[in-house]
Amino acid sequence: MMRHSTTHHPSLSPDDAPAARRNAGAFAQTLAKSRETTLFVVLLLIVGGTALARPQFLNLQNLRDVLLNVSIVSLLTAGMTIVILMRHIDLSVGSTVGISAYAVGSLYVAFPHMPVVVALGAGLAIGLVAGSINALLVAVGRVPSLVATLSTLYIFRGADYAWVRGGQINATSLPDAFSRLASATVLGIPVLALIAIVLLTALSVYLKQFRPGREYYAIGSNPEAARLAGINVNRRVATGFLICGGIAGLAGALWLARFGTVESSTAKGIELQVVAAAVVGSVAITGGVGTILGATLGALVLGVISIALVVLHVSPFWEQAIQGALIVAAIAVDTLLARSVAKRMMRKRDHG
Repeated sequence: MMRHSTTHHPSLSPDDAPAARRNAGAFAQTLAKSRETTLFVVLLLIVGGTALARPQFLNLQNLRDVLLNVSIVSLLTAGMTIVILMRHIDLSVGSTVGISAYAVGSLYVAFPHMPVVVALGAGLAIGLVAGSINALLVAVGRVPSLVATLSTLYIFRGADYAWVRGGQINATSLPDAFSRLASATVLGIPVLALIAIVLLTALSVYLKQFRPGREYYAIGSNPEAARLAGINVNRRVATGFLICGGIAGLAGALWLARFGTVESSTAKGIELQVVAAAVVGSVAITGGVGTILGATLGALVLGVISIALVVLHVSPFWEQAIQGALIVAAIAVDTLLARSVAKRMMRKRDHG
């Protein structure tokens, strides 16, 4: 009887260690699924800590600035997320934003009474042209996306410099109806932020509920298996770059409405902030993992940190250091979680 009780008593079972490992694996899996919740908690901690140090941080103007700034970055991050899901990257988004913003401004100089919808459509069209060039290079030419988009980053920016030639578009050249995209509010929420919310929601539904959206995850998880499953990988990759480019072009038009003044260096370097927001927002750089919600929260975290550093009178040089640290932390967490899940699956297979 003593032998029988020893065998089944939980505290003395020889399976305690494997059970503990299984619990750890389950915890890791749960944590992986709740990365958005973790990011939201981090966001609240940053806001709360800054508010305790500087109570003036929680004012309507700062909140409005965060929403306006993050609206554009979050749109770019959503487009980047689609590309990263397939194990690719688009470093040309900043240059696309710059040339699109200046092009839309130039159209308003030539046609002052142009409707706002036409202006936004023009920005979208310019972005689609840029995205199609990237799509041809990567999907058809089989050029690695890092090399292809690094090249188009310089090509688009160089074309922008050649076109602008030291000039700029000022807010006085823009009609009030277009400028109100950034200044007007609905129920206290800036119209620009509402546009971003609608587009982000649509992209999130597209990725989760529609077959083409699910195919991005399949390609990122295992490209060869995706091909064997009948997915047209090249077409889906091309579509991803078109979406990313189109969003960047639209973001350029919204950038013009937000800041009013654009020049040849507009949005220069923003691609690094976009990649940082995606990675911090739990979008795995190795592909196949990530959500629009997580990417948006990553953009929010970085945006709030930027405003908080200004309020706390901290040198802006620390912003890049903090972004780098967050990227390293996010990649480290993803690596640890991936290893934990892989070990758990191997133990299940061996046990089976």
